[in-house]
Amino acid sequence: MKVLVVGGGSGGHITPAVAVVRELMEKNPRTKVEFWTDKKYYKNVVKITTEIGVRWGSHAQEENRRIPYIRVRKIWAGKFRRYAGWTTKDWFRNWNIVLKDLVFGNIVGFFGFIGGIVQSFWRLLLPSKRPDVIFLKGGFVGLPVGLVAKKLKIPYVVHESDMVPGLANRVLMENAAVVATGWEGLKTNNTQVVHVGVPVAPEFKVVTEVQQKALKKDFGFDPEKPLVVVTGGSQGSQNINEAMNVILPEMLKFASVGLVAGRKYYEEVVGLKRYEEWDRAKLRSNFRMWEFNSAMHDLMGAADVIISRAGATTIAEMSALKKAVILVPFERLPGAHQLKNAEKLKELGAVVMVPDAVMQKDPSELLEVTRHLVRAPKEREQLADKLHAEAKPDAAEKLAEVLVEVSEHRQEHLTRMREEAKRRKLEKRAEKKQQKVEQGEAKLEQKQKREQRKVKKRVRKTKK
Repeated sequence: MKVLVVGGGSGGHITPAVAVVRELMEKNPRTKVEFWTDKKYYKNVVKITTEIGVRWGSHAQEENRRIPYIRVRKIWAGKFRRYAGWTTKDWFRNWNIVLKDLVFGNIVGFFGFIGGIVQSFWRLLLPSKRPDVIFLKGGFVGLPVGLVAKKLKIPYVVHESDMVPGLANRVLMENAAVVATGWEGLKTNNTQVVHVGVPVAPEFKVVTEVQQKALKKDFGFDPEKPLVVVTGGSQGSQNINEAMNVILPEMLKFASVGLVAGRKYYEEVVGLKRYEEWDRAKLRSNFRMWEFNSAMHDLMGAADVIISRAGATTIAEMSALKKAVILVPFERLPGAHQLKNAEKLKELGAVVMVPDAVMQKDPSELLEVTRHLVRAPKEREQLADKLHAEAKPDAAEKLAEVLVEVSEHRQEHLTRMREEAKRRKLEKRAEKKQQKVEQGEAKLEQKQKREQRKVKKRVRKTKK
């Protein structure tokens, strides 16, 4: 079976895709997997695939089949930037962002999109190079690939993690063989909709109290003190970082704090490193900050409370870990999908929500909610139980089964087409053979008639 996986643009599109790939290769070791991602996340995908025990690189390396193999390739893609919920004042106040992102950024995005279509078409043009199924994990990276797949009649599966589909997925869902969703009740025009949940890596699992204390100690924190982990995702959140810059001194009075500032905004808050004190490789303070942490399953597993954005993948990881969570959704994303994710869980009593706008206006709101939760272990336990009830530990397995099913359906279809083509070829051959026989018989009949005419002519001459 040949599978093409396409994902990028954010870590939330990479980690679920890799979880599905792992499941595919565990259940079907002979599966050939190719992973296309954007230039920005290429190194991340290579790193992750290396860590899960597979090889990557050129087809020349595929000779050694004892180790599972994934080919990782870059694909051009163009992001169309949009902002939701802006007032007229916001547009004028943020004129530099409007000029940089919405004008020049979208021009560059358009040419990237066209480049992605051309590149995808070239790679998939030959039937021998086409996969049995394409898995599109949402986002702008998959849009050109999906449009080319539709043209070339290659079946693809789309996975939507959020309550509200993004622009790319809304376009791709119309012609998908199957639409897999992370939330129940997601409405699409496609009839083939399957609710599977959001795939997460198997490392995200519930830890015992003993394991939690050991993890705190591994990161240098006091195992007996409550730990608050704050994250804005792999790229980080500027607003959350700014709020932490204000409230961190007070938060450190009642808890240890681990802050993952993110690659994009780390330099803006690097001054917080002054609170991180070391003595001979031993953490003397109760604060640590990272630009990025590749062991988020361990760091979040050590936490008593997690403060996070409301991306679907991060929520799925925290629900698998069974943690008490404070969500800070960013309302101004297109479709307000983070806000709707958070509101859904708040209605279920599974999380505490502090909207981004509220936190920006008064960071102490986030501080007080965190303080209350740290000091209320029973409430934390109730929140964690309700959030864990939403976990779908078999999401990767279900998605892998969907991909296998679609692939088998395509193979059956191709087999039927080949058999039909073979049957038509044999029928045509038999028809030609019959035509030759008939032509031979007609020629023989004509020859016989000519001979008869000659005989009759001789007889008439003899009579004369």
